[in-house]
Amino acid sequence: MGKLSPRHAVVDSNMCVACGTCADVCPTGAMEIVSGVFAKPIEEKCVGCGICAKECPASAIRVEVRS
Repeated sequence: MGKLSPRHAVVDSNMCVACGTCADVCPTGAMEIVSGVFAKPIEEKCVGCGICAKECPASAIRVEVRS
């Protein structure tokens, strides 16, 4: 596995409405909708660009520094 980006998207599954906007706008294909219920970032693909967080209509995504 390659080196992970220092930042990544984090989804609040309680706020996510599984609309798919994040998956549509993610330039690296790092977001997936799980069971039609909430979005989940694919850690190996997420570069922490923040586009998904900016475009999320439910404000359910934030970008954090990886721990």
